[in-house]
Amino acid sequence: MDTSWEKSADWYDSFLEGSENTYQKNVILPNLLRAIDIKKGQIILDLTCGQGFFTRQFYEAGAKVIGVDLSPKMIKLAEQNLPKEIEYYVAPAHKLPFIKDGSIDVVTIILGIQNIENISEVFKEVARVLKKSGRMFIVMNHPAFRVLKKSSWGFDENNKVQYRRVDEYLTESKNKIEMRPGSKSSKSSESSKVSEYTMSFHRPLQVYFKILGKIGFGVTRLEEWISHKKSQLGSRQKAEDKARKEIPLFLFLEVIKIK
Repeated sequence: MDTSWEKSADWYDSFLEGSENTYQKNVILPNLLRAIDIKKGQIILDLTCGQGFFTRQFYEAGAKVIGVDLSPKMIKLAEQNLPKEIEYYVAPAHKLPFIKDGSIDVVTIILGIQNIENISEVFKEVARVLKKSGRMFIVMNHPAFRVLKKSSWGFDENNKVQYRRVDEYLTESKNKIEMRPGSKSSKSSESSKVSEYTMSFHRPLQVYFKILGKIGFGVTRLEEWISHKKSQLGSRQKAEDKARKEIPLFLFLEVIKIK
């Protein structure tokens, strides 16, 4: 099945560019810029770049940037934004014939790896285009706590504790998910006539580490990033805010090409 965000491109663009309170802007971006520590002139390949939100930020930080996404509409939206010096391509993440061997300093895959089925082929292609000792940075929904249809929030009334329930973790799975649940205003609206779903793939951490090691990567850093949001006043506010600090939303990996 198609795992691109083609059908939700306009909505996603409006969501990222029109809100100041997104995880992308307040959690992922500052942490990612800190971790990459971009040097002027570095060549960064932003895989699954979407409409270019992060791609543009890398350019502003001094990098030469290439953005790649499977969705033609996402790339069209990206190309409409400045700066025009950024190169954009429509392509699957595992086939990048327009990029030379050993020509890239940094590859980023931000919130995209869980929409990709053939991650082995993607990581092989990343290894091909990266320079010796080049780095790959991966950000994903935390696979230990965000297992689609197998994890959920709960509240212990006796102990006043917000907890995360996880029913499965080690079993790999794929699930059909709605891209923007609750956004359709009515059944008669034009958007409701389009089925806006994608496939998401759950894998435990050991799957990523085994594949990366087999291909010739070494994981050199792992970080777990929490929500920046706060609950409204109420009887569960303290418990909810504590849970946000204790149970991370995102997993970050820094990976280096070692052979």
